[in-house]
Amino acid sequence: MNMEKRLIEEAFPLGEVSRESVREKNIRQGHISTLHIWWARRPLAASRTTAFAALVRDPGDEKLREELLELVKRLAPWEVASGEAAGSKELLAKARELIRKNFDGRAPKVLDCFAGGGSIPLEALRLGCETYALDYNPVAVLILKCVLEYPQRYGKALLAEVEKWGEWVLEEARKELARFYPPDEDGSIPVGYIWARTIPCQNPACGAEIPLMRQTWLAKKDRKRVALRMIPNPKEKRVVFEIVGQNGERIDFDPEEGTVLRANVRCPVCGARMDDDTTRRLFREGKAGQRMVAVVLYHPDRPGKTYRLPTKRDLEAFRAAEQALEKKRQELWEKWGMDPVPDEPLIYDPRNIWVTPYFPNELQKFGSLFNARQKLALIAFADKVRQAYAQMLSQGADPQLAKAVATYLALSFDRLAASHNTLCRWQPAGEKIADVFSRQALPMIWDYAEPNPFGGASRSWDELFKDTVDVITHLATIPPVEEGK
Repeated sequence: MNMEKRLIEEAFPLGEVSRESVREKNIRQGHISTLHIWWARRPLAASRTTAFAALVRDPGDEKLREELLELVKRLAPWEVASGEAAGSKELLAKARELIRKNFDGRAPKVLDCFAGGGSIPLEALRLGCETYALDYNPVAVLILKCVLEYPQRYGKALLAEVEKWGEWVLEEARKELARFYPPDEDGSIPVGYIWARTIPCQNPACGAEIPLMRQTWLAKKDRKRVALRMIPNPKEKRVVFEIVGQNGERIDFDPEEGTVLRANVRCPVCGARMDDDTTRRLFREGKAGQRMVAVVLYHPDRPGKTYRLPTKRDLEAFRAAEQALEKKRQELWEKWGMDPVPDEPLIYDPRNIWVTPYFPNELQKFGSLFNARQKLALIAFADKVRQAYAQMLSQGADPQLAKAVATYLALSFDRLAASHNTLCRWQPAGEKIADVFSRQALPMIWDYAEPNPFGGASRSWDELFKDTVDVITHLATIPPVEEGK
């Protein structure tokens, strides 16, 4: 048994690797974190460098050790893994050669039996090791197949097929759903619809509809400030909204002041207040509603996003989606033999699932986390992914390759579902939509943002699927390892 010490046992450039690991959190294009969420994902920089330092022997000489540590530092940046850095190909080849020299010219076997999101086995693979990854969690196993197995097995042929069928899914879904997301007459495309949940004021002398909004910013940047102003209308027992700041108007109110804070509500019409128990009771009694309060627009020929109030056309499109949902639901129920809208119970968990106390008993299901148009869009996209797989097989595709392609389409669909639900916030600082897993919980969201899956911007299929393509592009460049050689 070889008891020689490894480099990592004697020295490691912890500071440099830590800085690269932190920087990596902001890397998007091609990074496996954009393929599918995995909470315990390890940084690729740390995984790559620690794997190398654990596989090569410590030379026992200070000068030679410093040379190896310098190599570790150079291996850490994301640009080396992605191939963007000059000489990255040669650097990785040198690292692979050094590892093999430590194992009599052969690729060492690396086993990660708690592989999770695949960071450690991916970097062992990048370093030329014969890599094996295991996990008990089925979601992890699916991610590992897409990170490690399929790109190695099919290479660039996989990329071409995924791109082809991802576009097919989008266009087939567009044919069915585009009418529910109509563009404006000037060519502007709605990329998001901002909704506020509502409850009635409990003041007997008021009874107004209260839009529940934690704040009213639409855009909050150094050079762009746009907000919604709430104008009380006691006669009609409701609030009228006005967009302020978009055309240079002065924002002479505090958009940080909303109508709800931790379920404690203030009526903007009469000033009456309700505690959190009252708010939850009204929700459970089915007295809560929702109201579209703003539409986010993007024009292909103009920079940036603009905002407007909802129109009759917007509301008619949503109502049309409500009507189309039941027909589509019954059609797929008959075809699939199960309800296409998730009907699993939404069980209260004080650590992670906090939204349940706001639903009546009969609505405490996962399907209740989506509005009608979101349900329609998601079951239609799910149907198109299934159809794509069937089409591949009917056209004579290799069944295993078809399965791999369908798996990537399914992961993109998962991310679409994480963005198309009523727990997604509008982020005024970035003018974009955050998906439900911006935190590790399912909290109640008072005002939510509904993306347009065909908007080409924040949380659309195009944006999410591009991440999938970029990851495969990256992974397909990693050279395969011949087992035992």
